[in-house]
This record gives sequence, structure tokens and C-alpha cells, in this order.
Amino acid sequence: MFCEVQIEMAVMEALLKFSSTGTLLGALLLLLVIYLLCSDSKYQKEGKEPPGPKPLPLLGNLLMLDLKRPFDSLCELSKTYGNVFQVFFGPNKVVVLAGYKTVKEALVNRAEEFGDRDIAPAFKLLSGGHGILFANGESWKEMRRFALTNLRDFGMGTRGSEEKIIEEIQYLKEEFLKFDGEAFDTTQPVNHAASNIISSIVYGNRFEYTDPRFKEMVKIANKTVQIGGSASIRLYNMFPWLGPFLKNKRIFLRNALKAKEEITPLITKLQETLNPLDSRGLIDSFLIRKQSYEKSGKDSHFHLENLFTTVMNLFAAGTDTTGTTLRWGLMFMAKYPHIQDRVQEEIDRVIGGRQPMLDDRKNLPYTDAVIHETQRLADIAPMSLPHSTSCDVHFDGYFIKKGTTVVTVLTSVLKDESVWEKPHSFYPEHFLDEKEQFVKRDAFMPFSAGRRGCLGESLARMEIFLFFASLVQNFCFTPPPGVSGDDLELKGIVGITLNPYPHKLCAIKRS
Repeated sequence: MFCEVQIEMAVMEALLKFSSTGTLLGALLLLLVIYLLCSDSKYQKEGKEPPGPKPLPLLGNLLMLDLKRPFDSLCELSKTYGNVFQVFFGPNKVVVLAGYKTVKEALVNRAEEFGDRDIAPAFKLLSGGHGILFANGESWKEMRRFALTNLRDFGMGTRGSEEKIIEEIQYLKEEFLKFDGEAFDTTQPVNHAASNIISSIVYGNRFEYTDPRFKEMVKIANKTVQIGGSASIRLYNMFPWLGPFLKNKRIFLRNALKAKEEITPLITKLQETLNPLDSRGLIDSFLIRKQSYEKSGKDSHFHLENLFTTVMNLFAAGTDTTGTTLRWGLMFMAKYPHIQDRVQEEIDRVIGGRQPMLDDRKNLPYTDAVIHETQRLADIAPMSLPHSTSCDVHFDGYFIKKGTTVVTVLTSVLKDESVWEKPHSFYPEHFLDEKEQFVKRDAFMPFSAGRRGCLGESLARMEIFLFFASLVQNFCFTPPPGVSGDDLELKGIVGITLNPYPHKLCAIKRS
């Protein structure tokens, strides 16, 4: 406002003082200088944009990004442009946050400002703005609140969950024993076991590993997570008009429809046998709440689209992340047998032959350190899911507009060279003090943090500990005959999560 008054006064003075063309042009030039100064003043008040490489028209910075492993490219760029910078994924501007201190400041200390979800075109197709993972606003708040409450009510973080997990461990051990020490792919049995834990909470019961519908649901969930982070889906998110030409886009959409088809009969059966006084799982609780709102005539977010999407979100997240982490852990044991030996020695000494329990964790510092180091180095969500600023933000000396896509590179936190002694090596000592007691590390953020942190974190932590300790207690994991630990690839296959390359292990029963 002050600048506008200055300009008006300058105009009046120029018109009064000058009448010739030359002097009038001089006055106009003076006005232009004043205007630019005022604009610069406003720009400085807002703050400068983060630095970054110069984008090309339409392509942005695509030529300097590896779409198969974009997090590696972003980590390299952070060495040039710092921990807050911007890049263009095609025509879309993205602000990148790297390093422990920067990511923590955004996600934890500035959680509200960085708390919205950026919903790319592919995930709009997947969710339609419903559910938990790819939603914003009141619907997201209501669904997250509901899911968190019901996950707790049906056992998350309680003795009830521990009992479910221990029961499932017995089934998984039986699956491993069937191979009688021969090499096999751990993917399917481990994913089935992890999926049954979230299924028992969501549906109110577990499934047999041979159940065709269950096997198909797990397969679809894993495939969706894998394709969702592929280079072709990233291209579709930048240039949606490419959709008809991209096979993965068609598969992605088809899988979403197939997942809904598989879930529908299960929800219908639960609806037909619903007892408002006896909720068997999260779906029952949702349907009871839905009926209550319908009877009162009130509008609500408890409708079928939110139910389907929330169930698919929980099922996919509860299956893939825990199953993937366990598979990495077993592979690390085969790759580093001296570490496996030390874990087994500790478990034998502290627990003996009985079933490991959650309370044992505090007496198994080395085992706990190995599990944490598995999560750190496996780094299964290297870019997490993208955020969006909920308002204009002044951050670390830069100005970020409301609605800007923000990527927090979790791999730069879990492998921050200023925090971790050996960031690129499997080194359980990262989580042990000089007395070899377990120590927490603030930069341990495999579940992300803040408003969009994993709502099933406590359940996942229980699962990973109990499954891992029980399996390593009962089996010795080795590479197949003729394969050395060096042959087990640590780079991983990139999807929304980072999965181990296809491999087989031998699970040799311990005497």
C-alpha cells in the first residue's frame, strides 16, 4: 500500500514538472524504477524461493533425474543446492527436504504447515480423495481418527495384538518347515503372515494361506505398491495425457478395481451378519457408525467409498511394509552370518527355547539393535509419500507457497553422514552404547513422522520384533548352495516401497 501511494505521488509530480516528451519519458523511467523497487521489497518480504537447477521448458529437470531411483538423484542434488531446494518433475515444481535436521523441522516442528498430502493423478484414480493415504481435509481427519481408534480397540499395541502375532508365527514356522531346508522365496509366506495380522483387525479373522481370495488380495496389494512407484507411473503423474500409452497405468487402475471386487463379498458378508452390540473388527465398527448416521439423517464421511478405500489402504500398508521389512531382515541374516550367530546366542541365553514375548525386547539389546539397523539400512520408504504445504510457509530462509508439493527424502535421514557412523553399512552398533545396551536415535525415521506418520507404527514394531526374533530363534538362514552372501543384492527394487531383489534363502531348522 505504501508503495502504491509513492507511485501515485511520483506520477503527479512528474506530470506537474515535465511537459516535454523527453522529460515525460524520464519520469516514466523513474516510475518504473520505483515500481521495481517496490516489487523487490514485496518479494523480499515473502522471501526467496529455494535454489535448484534451471528447468527446461515442459521437461523441467527430468534429464538430470533417474526416475527409477529418484531419491538417489535428489540426494546428489542436495550436495550442490543444500537441504532445501526445488526441482521440476516435468512441469511440476517440487520442493525437496533432505537431511535429519531439515526433515524433522518440517514434519515434527512444523507439522501443520507441511501436513497436507499431495495427491498425484495416479493416486486420485486409486482413491478418489477418500480413505487415509491419499486424502485431505475433514474426510481424511475423520477416517484417520476412526482408523487409529479402532486399530487400538482391536489390539494395536496391546496384549491382544501380541496373541494374534504369536498365533500367526506358528503358521509361518510351519510354512518354512515344509521346505525342509531347501532354498525358497520368502515373499509369499512372509507377506501372508503379515497380512493376516491386519486382516484380523480389519475383518475380525485371519485367512488360510491357501484361500484363493486372500492370495489374490495380497498379490494385488503388493503389485499396486510396486507399480505405484515405477518410472512409468511417475511419468503419468507429470504428463497425465500419456495415460493411454502406459501399460502400468492400465494395470494400476485395473488392480484397484480388482481389489474392490475381492473386498466387496467380504464386506457384504459382514454387513449381513452385523451385530451392533458385538463389533468383530474395524469394518463392523464402520458399518455400525454408518447406520447410526443414516438413522439420525445426518450427513457424514461414513459412506461406502470411504470404507472401501480405507480398508484397501490399511490392507496394502499393513501387508507390504511389514512383510518387506521382515524379508530384508532375513536376507541380512543370510548375508551376515556372524551377526545372525550373535543374535541367536543372545536369544538362546536370555530366552532359551520358549516363545519370545514383547517384554523380552528390553533384555535383547543386540537383537533389537539388529532390527533397527535392518529398518535403517533397508530404507523401505526412501521418499515417503509426497506432502503439500497447507499455507504459505517461511522455512529455513525460503518462501514456499501454499499447495506446493514437498518431498521429504527419508533415505537422506536414515543415511545422514552427519548422524550415522557408517551410514551405508549394516552396523547394529549404531543402536548400542559403550555398555552394549540399546539406545534410541532421533534420526531413526523409517515410519516418517508428524501428522502423516504411519498410524500403524506401534503394530508394525510389535510384528517385526516378534516375527524376526521367533524366526531367527528357530531357523538359521543361509543363501542357497553355490550362492555366497556377497551375491545377495542390497540395492532393492523401487516401487512405493523398496523391496529386495528376487532371491531364495534356506531356512535350516535349529536343533
